[in-house]
Amino acid sequence: MTQSTKPTIEQIRHTLAHLLAHAVQDQFAHAKFAIGPTIENGFYYDLELDRPLTPDDLKPLEKRMKHLVKQRLAMERIDTSAPGVQEFVATQPYKQELLADLKAKNETATFYKIGSFIDLCRGGHVTSSADINPDAFQLTHIAGAYWRGDSTKPMLQRIYGVAFATREELLAYIAQQAEAKKRDHKVLGPELDLFTFSDLVGSGLPLWTPKGTMIRNLLDSFVWELRQAVGYEQVDIPHITKKDLYEKSGHWQKFQDELFKITTREGHIFAMKPMNCPHHTQIYARKQFSYRELPQRYASTTKVYRDEQTGELAGLSRVRSITQDDAHVFCRTSQVEAEIEKIWKIIKTFYKAAGFTLTLRLSFHDPKHPEKYLGGKESWKKAEATLRSIVKKAKVQADEAIGEAAFYGPKMDFMAKDSLGREWQVATIQLDMNLPERFNLTCINEQGEHERIVMIHAAIMGSIERYLAILIEHFAGAFPLWLSPIQVQVIPVAKKHNAIAKKLTKQLTDAGIRVHHDDIDETVGYKIRKAEKAKVPYMIVVGDKEKSLTKLAIRVRGKKQVKMVTLKTWIPALQAGVTKRSIGL
Repeated sequence: MTQSTKPTIEQIRHTLAHLLAHAVQDQFAHAKFAIGPTIENGFYYDLELDRPLTPDDLKPLEKRMKHLVKQRLAMERIDTSAPGVQEFVATQPYKQELLADLKAKNETATFYKIGSFIDLCRGGHVTSSADINPDAFQLTHIAGAYWRGDSTKPMLQRIYGVAFATREELLAYIAQQAEAKKRDHKVLGPELDLFTFSDLVGSGLPLWTPKGTMIRNLLDSFVWELRQAVGYEQVDIPHITKKDLYEKSGHWQKFQDELFKITTREGHIFAMKPMNCPHHTQIYARKQFSYRELPQRYASTTKVYRDEQTGELAGLSRVRSITQDDAHVFCRTSQVEAEIEKIWKIIKTFYKAAGFTLTLRLSFHDPKHPEKYLGGKESWKKAEATLRSIVKKAKVQADEAIGEAAFYGPKMDFMAKDSLGREWQVATIQLDMNLPERFNLTCINEQGEHERIVMIHAAIMGSIERYLAILIEHFAGAFPLWLSPIQVQVIPVAKKHNAIAKKLTKQLTDAGIRVHHDDIDETVGYKIRKAEKAKVPYMIVVGDKEKSLTKLAIRVRGKKQVKMVTLKTWIPALQAGVTKRSIGL
């Protein structure tokens, strides 16, 4: 007797996409079906229908899916000549386009049938709907999506669903999403007065308030402090460039559709920079360096610009104006290991200050598609072997992701899990043997000969905007003391206490503490609630008892019990917490 193989979660999710389309077909006789792939945690299906869907449509569709699951329907691969296939294709323009693409590529078309629904599909399903737990999936929301992501093509309706192997996993995911909604940086950021968007400025172009700018500067200063300690120097570059620079680097051919382009009065084509590395090559190329002068380490925190589609913009997570804490090291091959070790140490120190534990992914090129990358097979083989060797020497476990390399070189991508267990790619180190080749970057070696150098790209935060989105949600807006724009809120009980509150504010400010004296004419309760909503780490209420400032009652964020302190001992404790970049209060 053959033992049945347990289906994978991917197979379950893929089959549920078909069952979703089946449920739509049962309700909408003239539905046009596009694609229905699996995604992280679930699946979706893109459709053209004779009316717009509403959230009220999801429950009936989900109920129909559960009914179909319980029918123990077989998932069958069928031939193109099977009954119903040609009739289905004849009514489906999106499937016809996909079939034409397969034919052009000389690839075989395969169809699958479950219940009465037939679909063009590559496969990867459960054997029967009996393998699906009807209580472990849920339809979540509806969105618009252009066919094939092309804004010149029809806008389709996309139905999303999530699916897991068990009901418990589904409930845990739903609870996590509810918590994530409460922490949404797109809501918390404006509530905490960190950033705003303006329709007059444009989508994807965040504007930073004084508080938000302070946090950005604190983070960037921390990165610079760590870099300066190991020999980096600051450089500055313009925000535009002639297209010639990107044609030589290879970026124009690969990214020209994502660039903001400018045509000058004289007809010259410029681009707003989408990355900084080609500019930095020209700083290195300004003169001929000796091997004795290497490594050259250039750092620049600056904005880059990418013409993202409006539908892909998402708060700070995906923007058109991106601030990168970018650095590039120009060095000899023999210096690569030591330079990467320095950057790795910076990354560990920086992310420890936010409480993140990092894991490592090696992002390599896909040898099956060499046309996607610069350079030849040997340079890629050498660069990837170098990164493997460095990781092995460090005795660190690293997953390898084929096809995730930058188009000019392999990467060490650092992954961080936030307080909700979500994984984010954060810092990156990239080893590049191709741009130095394209720009003919060399040093004069011990023999007096020109020696080809290599280039290391390093971003600690990557995008400050994206990292702040992660941080806001990670901390739910309650930043650690060292990163809080206001560290202490001083609250006078009444107008007559403003003088003593002002004196206390000055003492704390003189000690380097960021303080706000809330002197508005409102009740103490209102001021406390306002400070709590602003997630200020510490509050001090000043009344008659506090006139001498000898002993103070401190309200600590998130704690009910008031803490009694003296300024003599409390100020040094605050200063130490800031200096050490401690997470706790």
